[in-house]
Amino acid sequence: MQAGRGAGGGMGCGRGADPLAQGRLRALAAALGGCGLLLGSALAAGDERLYAAAVMPALRALPPEAAHGLALRAAAFGLLPPARPDGPALEVRVLGQRFRNPVGLAAGFDKQGEAVDGLYKMGFGFVEVGTVTPKPQEGNPRPRVFRLVEDEAVINRYGFNSHGHAAVERRLRARQETQLKLTGAGMPLGVNLGKNKSSTDAAADYVAGVRTLGPLADYLVVNVSSPNTPGLRDLQGKAELRDLLTKVLAERDILPGERKPAVLVKIAPDLTAQDKQDIASVICELGVDGLIVSNTTVSRPSSLRSRQRTEPGGLSGKPLRDLSTQTIREMYSLTQGRVPIIGVGGVSSGHDALEKIRAGASLVQMYTALVYHGPPVVGAVKRELEELLREQGFKNIMEAVGADHRR
Repeated sequence: MQAGRGAGGGMGCGRGADPLAQGRLRALAAALGGCGLLLGSALAAGDERLYAAAVMPALRALPPEAAHGLALRAAAFGLLPPARPDGPALEVRVLGQRFRNPVGLAAGFDKQGEAVDGLYKMGFGFVEVGTVTPKPQEGNPRPRVFRLVEDEAVINRYGFNSHGHAAVERRLRARQETQLKLTGAGMPLGVNLGKNKSSTDAAADYVAGVRTLGPLADYLVVNVSSPNTPGLRDLQGKAELRDLLTKVLAERDILPGERKPAVLVKIAPDLTAQDKQDIASVICELGVDGLIVSNTTVSRPSSLRSRQRTEPGGLSGKPLRDLSTQTIREMYSLTQGRVPIIGVGGVSSGHDALEKIRAGASLVQMYTALVYHGPPVVGAVKRELEELLREQGFKNIMEAVGADHRR
């Protein structure tokens, strides 16, 4: 577990002469060929201009899923420029944890927990792995992810491709001591839980995830909002959600150890007003620790220009931004600001992040912005966010959470 500068954080990103970095470059090149060497060289050097001019075009020349795999492998090899230290104004205390900054990596990038330590080096305040299902499953047939370049968006229909609980548990267990140090340094770890497509008992799948992966996580996410698993979004119904979360929370409460992971629910942006009221009611009634708002959308805004816009699946990126922010605003109001929210959907700037924070999010997550802007976008978002806090008269992130509701 590393962190840009925490435990193990100095690994692999020296300026050319570091033999460990050179060894990793050679290994990456052997595994991925010349494109891997180009990517690794640019990242290890920390040259943002080279990244923008050479690496991003090279990645975009690859099929989206292949590019994703290459980027993930680079992160796993530790070939990322170390992040700058975060200022104190960015620190957030929520969900029983300290976050060094409010910008996290959303689930879906590191589904199998293969590159966690490298990902912290990008400057994220927290990383969420998954979605993880109990049994391994392939997900939907390829191609299953599509870039909408003109819209800075992505449509995916991965369908919870997962190595399964046992494989992810093994990887996270091997780095448990490192994660304890990272968490203590303000970099918590989340694990996103799902159900197998073939499962006939959804609650049992989520409970198994709590039992197996809960001891290794600072927070757990009950993902009932992916549009790519048949019937999954039905679990957002009031009775279904209450039954599911009652069982999940009961299992969480009997986990060994003093510190139990927080439990959050990830919801869709495509909910009716009644759906949102029902979810807020259940969350408050059962004492769920938080919400993640939102997952991808099945809607297709008329503004979309890409030819890929008709592909089935969940839409993420810039076209999701306003819908996600509005859903955050509504859920904050419905829960009277008492339930912490992680806002996700279309965050690619500090302005986007602060909009979600002012609407009620205590933390935000990114993913699709990385597809178009690469690792440098993380630092750019944080720098702009810090500047905007000062300009708008906030001493820190905590003061800005929900500010729009106090005007």
